[in-house]
Amino acid sequence: MATTPKEATNVIGLEEIRAEGQEPPKGQKTFTVEEAVETIGFGRFHIALFLIMGSTGVVEAMEIMLIAVVSPLIRCEWHLQDWQVALVTTMVFFGYMIFSIVLGLLADRYGRWKILLLSFLWGAYFSLLTSFSPSYIWFVFLRAMVGGGVSGHAQGLIIKTEFLPTKYRGYMLPLSQVFWLAGSLLIIGLASVVNPTIGWRWLIRIASIPGIILILVFKFIPESARYNVSTGNNEAALATLRRIAKMNRAVMPEGVLREPANERRGRFKDLMHPKYLRTTLQVWIIWLGIAFAYYGVILASAELLERDLVCGSPATAGEEAGDDSEESRSPCHCRLFGPSAYQTMIISTVGEIALNPLNILGINFLGRRLSLCITMACTALFFLLLNICTSSAGMTGFLFMLRALVSANFNTIYIYTAEVYPTTMRALGMGTSGSLCRIGAMVAPFISQVLMSASFIGALCLFASVCVVCAISAFTLPIETKGRALQVSM
Repeated sequence: MATTPKEATNVIGLEEIRAEGQEPPKGQKTFTVEEAVETIGFGRFHIALFLIMGSTGVVEAMEIMLIAVVSPLIRCEWHLQDWQVALVTTMVFFGYMIFSIVLGLLADRYGRWKILLLSFLWGAYFSLLTSFSPSYIWFVFLRAMVGGGVSGHAQGLIIKTEFLPTKYRGYMLPLSQVFWLAGSLLIIGLASVVNPTIGWRWLIRIASIPGIILILVFKFIPESARYNVSTGNNEAALATLRRIAKMNRAVMPEGVLREPANERRGRFKDLMHPKYLRTTLQVWIIWLGIAFAYYGVILASAELLERDLVCGSPATAGEEAGDDSEESRSPCHCRLFGPSAYQTMIISTVGEIALNPLNILGINFLGRRLSLCITMACTALFFLLLNICTSSAGMTGFLFMLRALVSANFNTIYIYTAEVYPTTMRALGMGTSGSLCRIGAMVAPFISQVLMSASFIGALCLFASVCVVCAISAFTLPIETKGRALQVSM
């Protein structure tokens, strides 16, 4: 295709500026990546970006939810006790925590796209290996490696954030929750069919397929233009912006792309800079609490269903009558999920998008801080309501609302974290937040699967208390990002 005179002028002007390292000639129009993204607007490129990068949530959900649906089977196969089952989930998030910081640091230095591809290759490889685990120890180790790969999936969200115009971020990013829901429902549906027939090993192999397919379509998504200009690679950024403009049938801004490179990228001490110190500490607290509540709900749901701990259920009645059967005395609690248990898991999982419309309205009209404060406070309330003696339908309803609320919390904090930090430290800010939040995820199994067996109300009060602390932290965050342009540097 022939180059238009305007494009030729842009290229020549860009080369002159790069070669001479001087300011553009007086009167020469210039533009930044931020201005180009806003001018190009929303179009076909962003729809493709949403579908491909959003699909990373399908893979992540399948890998994380996998533990919940295979726990009863590995408990029986290897005769595991409560703490051993809980340790599997904890080690997954331990791997996530360690790799999240490293991959966030590398993404700010070497690019979001490369790290995203690497994380998918890593995750798919170790996920397949997990299906051949000869023992419990090998299973725990390999799932920890899978957790490390999954931690890099956050780069997909960062790429989406850096390409979306300001006014669309508050609408499109929360809709990504649909992909997490799809992944969760897919793994539960597969488990209900595969587990009783060909076993959990084949479930893991089948669950690896979406990640492998997604690797093949990553080539259609370019590296972040904001990242490229931060490294001084303005030519690549300009080429990417022109490609987006062509796909969207939009016009590029007039002039040449002019944005200074920034050598200060991906530095830990920038997170502790006085300008961001308070924000960073409060964001870390919120991430930790949200992950603690989110995975606490998921694992508590599985635990309630596996042991049939619903008020007035036959299992409870049997315990009250002093049932002394071999199964009730077994430390392994070997009881597999039945069709009704999978049905309840599906219903509660659908709750993850139940509040999405309200969540989107809250994020865009009330702001990120107030919206998060409200949903965290409601999460604390429903944790306490879970202690009410109710029927199976009532328990399902409470779990449904809890899944809706904890999902809304994650939506909001993901958006806020991606918006509050500048390009030079955005991936590191997201990586450290995602890493520290896994501490909450690592503790959650021992509360949901161990403490809950000893003191049901004690576990619920602990979850509720953490949510209250997060609500206060959200309300007092020093920066509101609603309607705020993405910052390039500090």
